[in-house]
Amino acid sequence: MGYYTQHHPPNRNRKKRSGWILPVVGGLVVLAFLAFIAVPNMLETNRSASETEENGNADEATIETEDGGGTVQTTVTVDINTQITDVVEEVTPAVVGVINLQKNADFWQQQEESQAGTGSGVIYKIEDGTAYVVTNQHVVEGADNVEVVLSDETHIDAEIVGGDLFSDLAVLKMDGSAAEKAVEIGSSDHVKRGEPVIAIGNPLGMMFSGSVTQGVISGTQRTVPQDFNMDGRADWQAEVIQTDAAINPGNSGGALLNLSGQLIGINSMKVNEAAVEGIGFAIPVDTAMPIVEELEANGEVVRPYIGVEIYSLDEIPQAEWRETLNLPEDIQNGVYVWSVENGSPADQAGLERLDVITELDGSAVNNMIDLRKILYQEKEIGEEVTITYYRNGEQNETTIELGSQ
Repeated sequence: MGYYTQHHPPNRNRKKRSGWILPVVGGLVVLAFLAFIAVPNMLETNRSASETEENGNADEATIETEDGGGTVQTTVTVDINTQITDVVEEVTPAVVGVINLQKNADFWQQQEESQAGTGSGVIYKIEDGTAYVVTNQHVVEGADNVEVVLSDETHIDAEIVGGDLFSDLAVLKMDGSAAEKAVEIGSSDHVKRGEPVIAIGNPLGMMFSGSVTQGVISGTQRTVPQDFNMDGRADWQAEVIQTDAAINPGNSGGALLNLSGQLIGINSMKVNEAAVEGIGFAIPVDTAMPIVEELEANGEVVRPYIGVEIYSLDEIPQAEWRETLNLPEDIQNGVYVWSVENGSPADQAGLERLDVITELDGSAVNNMIDLRKILYQEKEIGEEVTITYYRNGEQNETTIELGSQ
């Protein structure tokens, strides 16, 4: 078969031209271009394969593509390492499980230990052969003994150094020979909304130990009311970091980390309502560490006190404000004194039952939480403060020297 030439017969008298030169030159150009593209890719592929063999941080995937001749399979190397996986690998040994063991007596009055609850904790210091763990107070509350479970499932007996109800923090200590590392302490003062965070803990009773969840900072300096005696009235307002990283029962006491692997919070609570999802809370590390250090040193947090049993005005009908407490019409907030402890600073300063406290050193006291926050966060034991109060409709002031609780 000859070439198609638009049906013109060949001219036998025309000289033959050198038609082979252009195809050869064109072919050389194409080959050079293909070599220019292919060689670097081959080198890169070899380099990636070499790195994969060295560090084992890659995985392989097969991609199928279609061309004119059918299906073509290509194997590619994918790096599965990320900043998050690096942080998790680095920090996981410092995050532990905490088991609350309590003694129960059977019918024959023989004592046996049973697991009353579980949570999480963070190794924050290893010193002189001892490892120190921070967790939540509610995780170890009522415990007769405590076990710490390391990331490799090793169980170690731990001792409760001390706990604090208001901050919901507790410190444990244990033999540090099996503890691999302590977490790096970061700062919570400068976290921003939208900042990525990682939560590590042991949700659902150690069923999913070492679980990792990722989210963002949803809010800073949130306040969450806490009812310690379950009477339906808030006794305290915890200042916390809000995150949408999943925090479930058992995560309490675990680590909230930034992307540098630094501890920025101790996971503490979750809003457990059917209509609420993606709201978790953590105690800011800058708030937690001074309390942790005091618990480690003294076994307790010693706070100022004045020696009165108080209730917020909004807990009683407003009719009682006028008839029983004899308050002026313009007084809408404060706390009333229900009882005064004998020999207490309040007793020595002359406070009496049914006095209504409205200010402490010029700071407004709107309710019981306000009074506690001023005392616990702004004042020191032994400091003198001025209390403004109403008795039988008249405003009075007295100076009180704060004692220790």
